[in-house]
Amino acid sequence: MKTLIMTVGLPRSGKSTWTKTQGLPIVSLDSIRLALHGDKRNQVMEPFIILTAKVMIRALFYAGHDTVILDSTCLTKSRRKEWKSELWLCKYIEFFTPKEECIERAVKNGQQDLIEVIERLSNEREPITDLENIQPY
Repeated sequence: MKTLIMTVGLPRSGKSTWTKTQGLPIVSLDSIRLALHGDKRNQVMEPFIILTAKVMIRALFYAGHDTVILDSTCLTKSRRKEWKSELWLCKYIEFFTPKEECIERAVKNGQQDLIEVIERLSNEREPITDLENIQPY
């Protein structure tokens, strides 16, 4: 069965850095937003972004890839659930980088606008309890 590996973690937790080292095709919601809006944090068309990502994932599987990585925060149960499909098995790589370290990385990279996002998502984070294959990073 085809496998979708979803990253789970705060912004600046190391998800994108890790995905780039895996040698697998990556579907990145931030990259899709950037391509459409010129701003990877613009969520005005989020339903269209999600749909585009799902089409890209299916296309990569149809093209013969057995594993695809979804580079996104996926911090809530509802967000993780929307990626489930009969066409693939979902696996999760969870990044447990502390909120303070993520904020420090954002500030160091001149991304102070991410501080509010990191704080909000840290409060919304739901543990992966009902899913198998939890792989901490």
